[in-house]
Amino acid sequence: MSEMPLPSNAARPDLDWSQVRETIMMLSLAVAQIEMALRDSSGSVDVLTRSFTGMYEGLMNLVKEAEQLPDSPAKQAIQVSGQAVSAQMQQAIVAFQFYDRMSQRLSHVNHTLAELSGLVQEPAKLYNPSAWHALQQHIRAKYTMEEEKLMFDTLLATGSVQVALDRYMAYKQEQAGSDDVELF
Repeated sequence: MSEMPLPSNAARPDLDWSQVRETIMMLSLAVAQIEMALRDSSGSVDVLTRSFTGMYEGLMNLVKEAEQLPDSPAKQAIQVSGQAVSAQMQQAIVAFQFYDRMSQRLSHVNHTLAELSGLVQEPAKLYNPSAWHALQQHIRAKYTMEEEKLMFDTLLATGSVQVALDRYMAYKQEQAGSDDVELF
């Protein structure tokens, strides 16, 4: 059984060398790195979430039991400490929500890069504007958060990452005053 020769690459260019293949390899590397980061962090966050939930339930049980105690400085100290720890746990919940959003965004980036690699790999699609438009619409349709859609639309309309980030930040500041919770 004969071995197939390795494809040409930047380190070993030959007549078959292609910048498109190089681009695809680099995009594939980015996809693999993002995927591994998501997998590695997911396990750790799952452990933290379970531990956090268990601690919160334990704290609430202690506070509930303390309510049954007669009024005393000890009861008051338990209640004050319980409220303080509960507030800290609420801040931790916000941090977990941030991680969830970050994971969702990285997952979108991962899928976008993989789909872009697929398009660039096919010469019939690479030079076809309608294939690019279809890819863009497919990617946008996967976004669930309004700020992602806003950033996507702004980038396509202006071609400027800075303008897209500025509009994103303005949107976030506008939403900061709102009590609405965005489910994702």
